[in-house]
Amino acid sequence: MTWSDVTTGPIDPAAVLKRVGEPRDGAAALFVGMVRNSNEGRPVDGMEYEGYRDMARDQLAAIAAEAAQQAGSDRVAVVHRLGELAVGEVSVAIAVSSPHRAEAFRAARYVIEEIKKRLPIWKRERYLDGEQAWLEGHLPVTGVKDNR
Repeated sequence: MTWSDVTTGPIDPAAVLKRVGEPRDGAAALFVGMVRNSNEGRPVDGMEYEGYRDMARDQLAAIAAEAAQQAGSDRVAVVHRLGELAVGEVSVAIAVSSPHRAEAFRAARYVIEEIKKRLPIWKRERYLDGEQAWLEGHLPVTGVKDNR
């Protein structure tokens, strides 16, 4: 069964990994995204993730379901964090288990790539020099046709 969440609390990757895996599985892939200490040569002090929590939860559940269908495994777990994070803190954790490693890796990769494209969560970096900047992202998929 797929599981997804958007939280303001710390993420424990081991707990996410425990949500997947069955005796028939020969592989489990775990992806952990963390706040890094630099971006494009600029020292980073931390990061803020802001978003529409309910919309993000719905979209994350859809992404997890799509990954499960592609992997032929319903054992997909993903959680994304909102709020202020320090360097080294976990911002996203994705776990997928399946009978074979290729499917687990492919599904985990699909989840993170779709998060980057579709999740209504935005990042603002804080730099050591005191400046802050919102990072360029993508507009979330809404299902509404843009007639511009």
